[in-house]
Amino acid sequence: MTTSMNIPPIAPGKLPLIGHAVPLIKDRLAFVQSLRAHGPIVRITVGPKTMTVVNSAELIHQMLTSQADEFTKGLLFEKLKLFGKDALPVAEGKPHLRRRRLMQPAFHREQIAGYVNTMRETVQPYIAAWDGGTPLDLKTEMQLMTQGVVMSALFSATPRRDPAHKILNSVDTVFKTALQRALLPISALERLPTRRNRKAEAAGTALRTAVTDIIAEHRAHPDAYDDIVSLLLTAQDETGATLPDDEILSEVTGLLAAGSETTAVVLAWLFHELGRNPDMERRLHEEVDSVLAEGPLTAERVPRLVHTRRLVSETLRLYSPAWLVTRQAISDVTLGEFTLPAGTDVIWSAYALHRDPGIYPDPLRFDPDRWLPERPQPPKGAFIPFGSGKRMCMGDAFAWTEATIITALVANRWRLRPTPGTVRPVGAITTHPSSLRMVPELRHHTTAGKAR
Repeated sequence: MTTSMNIPPIAPGKLPLIGHAVPLIKDRLAFVQSLRAHGPIVRITVGPKTMTVVNSAELIHQMLTSQADEFTKGLLFEKLKLFGKDALPVAEGKPHLRRRRLMQPAFHREQIAGYVNTMRETVQPYIAAWDGGTPLDLKTEMQLMTQGVVMSALFSATPRRDPAHKILNSVDTVFKTALQRALLPISALERLPTRRNRKAEAAGTALRTAVTDIIAEHRAHPDAYDDIVSLLLTAQDETGATLPDDEILSEVTGLLAAGSETTAVVLAWLFHELGRNPDMERRLHEEVDSVLAEGPLTAERVPRLVHTRRLVSETLRLYSPAWLVTRQAISDVTLGEFTLPAGTDVIWSAYALHRDPGIYPDPLRFDPDRWLPERPQPPKGAFIPFGSGKRMCMGDAFAWTEATIITALVANRWRLRPTPGTVRPVGAITTHPSSLRMVPELRHHTTAGKAR
């Protein structure tokens, strides 16, 4: 039995009937950040729904590690079951553990090293196709590029630009729908034949159709492929049974969506910051030119891109894609000094955590040198761009490598110049730029490595 003494307080600004809906709608990111001033755990309300926000780095770490079994993934992941109920990103309990063990070999560091050549060969045609002087919608370009990397490295598939764009739009629609349903969790509305619900259903169908074609090709020519689809087609559970097609479909669809979105927005923000910081851009060009002067970018050369890696780290900090992550208490849970009753919907934000001035000096300054080994580093659990504990994103090493490679290859060939206008972070399914158009300018002094 809980008492009022140990239930987290309600955050200031609650209005009758609508609760905290106004600041949440007006600027989600600013609102989530503002909650950190009101204590380690606070509650907010949106209409009839109450959600508990965990702000403390220590308590977030505790919730994701030592107390992970006391929570399910919660509202947002429940709504992402549009991809399939047992796909790894949304699975719970034993299905999650089984699927994670099954897919782990595809993401071992040795395996990631083997993907480097595929990543390089996939990315270079995208970069070469840019037209110097013509503005790019950088987020879309990066999404197409990272989606191409996921499909090439993990599925041995390389769709042309138009089909790839259709897949990308479908992923965006499904993600947007999941977020809207998580923030306004009234399940009856999800079943109405509204335009938005029909669009979400059509997007899910388009995604499944694209993935079904990939699976069919693998079934028709099983000896031609050695990738994650092959692994799923031949995998057996403890009874010796193979996975049903609908589960393989869910898994591949979930990987495709999750594997392209996060890295793409990080890269878009990274080049936005470089466009505003010529000295950082110069240092990146010097490093990339030096490494690629010796030959193409290989698994052996990637670790030498240390400044490039720090740029990725700082982008993951300042623009953490995970502005909203959910959990739900399975039973009454004690977290810090508070009790969260069974069924409590919990939110935490890596975006807000990574901008906390109590953890990161001058947190709004983009400073890749804060990751130099001689500089003080954040405490354990205070830098978690891919989560932590047993549900930590399994593709983190893949994403780090992919982001480093794409940054280097773009920088080796192009400068990306900003266009007029304000670029601000928006809390969509990830932390998107509001609008980001940049102009590619060919670097005439690129090294011979660019064409390799």
